[in-house]
Amino acid sequence: MVKDCISVWDNCLRTIRRNVNNQSFKTWFEPIKPVRLDKFALTIQVPNKFFYEWLEEHYVSLLKMTIRQELGEEGRLEYQILMGITEEQKAAVPNNNPNSNPKARSRNDAPYSPGAIDSGNIKNPFVIPGIRKLSIDPQLNVSYTFDNFIEGDCNRLARSAGQAIAKKPGGTAFNPLVIFGDVGLGKTHLAQAIGNAVLRNMNNKTVLYVSSEKFTNQIIQSIKNNAVNDFVNFYQLIDVLIVDDIQFLANKQKTQEIFFHIFNQLHQNGKQIILTSDRPPKDMDGMEERLISRFKWGLSADLQVPDLETRMAILEAKMNQEGLDLPYDVTEFICYNIKNNIRELEGVLISLVAQSSLNQREIDIDLAKQVIKNFVTQMSKEITVEFIQKLVANHFSVPVDKLAGKTRKRSIVIARQLSMYLAKNLTNKSLKAIGENFGGRDHSTVIYS
Repeated sequence: MVKDCISVWDNCLRTIRRNVNNQSFKTWFEPIKPVRLDKFALTIQVPNKFFYEWLEEHYVSLLKMTIRQELGEEGRLEYQILMGITEEQKAAVPNNNPNSNPKARSRNDAPYSPGAIDSGNIKNPFVIPGIRKLSIDPQLNVSYTFDNFIEGDCNRLARSAGQAIAKKPGGTAFNPLVIFGDVGLGKTHLAQAIGNAVLRNMNNKTVLYVSSEKFTNQIIQSIKNNAVNDFVNFYQLIDVLIVDDIQFLANKQKTQEIFFHIFNQLHQNGKQIILTSDRPPKDMDGMEERLISRFKWGLSADLQVPDLETRMAILEAKMNQEGLDLPYDVTEFICYNIKNNIRELEGVLISLVAQSSLNQREIDIDLAKQVIKNFVTQMSKEITVEFIQKLVANHFSVPVDKLAGKTRKRSIVIARQLSMYLAKNLTNKSLKAIGENFGGRDHSTVIYS
């Protein structure tokens, strides 16, 4: 009896069904279609390259065994990958047509390079009706831009890398870019600023921002609906993928496995990957080593706590954006007390304006103190040059006015120099301003001290 491709594959499926669980069979073998049989080579059609690679990684031994059972020791399996075929083309190619798409490869052939993906055939997990590639919603906040991301020593490396990526996504050494740091330091802002810049300058690029929580939920739904292939196909459309809080994939084995394959496909195809995290890759507990290794391929850039000057620049930029004008001493006081979280800086500003408007009060230091008490458990005592002078004079048991005098008595000189030293390190006063507090001394005297 002459065998045909359908009967051979049906016999293979009977063997496969006995060796895998029902869910795996439905997900990875039911979508396969036999295409043709050429002597000892059975060609099967798979939905995409990811599908092919999954079979090769997880079921190669089983497939080899079943094919040889049906076709003998010379039996082999070849793949036809469906990517790039339109609905009309698919309708014109029956399962047993020997003239079907020649994009096939045997397991031992040279690496396969897929054609373009037809995005019209792919389900979009963001549920956008009538999806075409350019209609994918990037899920970005348009207010997150480089213009309002204030640069300082705390973020210069990450911001510079982000700007380089925005000009040439996927074409720099910063792929992937992992932005890490504590809460409220601007990780999401910077990551989305890159995406917004790409969209603004390159209309042909597809950008997508997704939180790790949403990504995980999408995977759960795709597994539930037997649509993992559609899910992966959708993500392969993306030119710049931004995943926020990647550390939350820890201990989620299936999610990590699927993300691993998406990461590989995007990276191999020269697409840009941007990840944010609250810790560096080496400290991501519960994450597979192969993923951590890939996170280290590019650049890991940390966002540190901004210094006082940067915090003030951030707050002033926010004030300009909102059309507000606060007294300088109030701005300085807020930034002196809110140190570790940019979101809190913005929260204080909003609360301050609200309190002023609702209670018909002028914005001053007293109102700022009242508002900040709701944001910090212990408000730092403001350190001034005068406070330092009193403290040092008390410690050395000398009159405080002598520190500003002209006496050269050794005990006074030591107390004066120590006061200048502390004033330079603990306040934001300039050398000239510090000298003025010590009887109008020259800035060179302060430097010497």
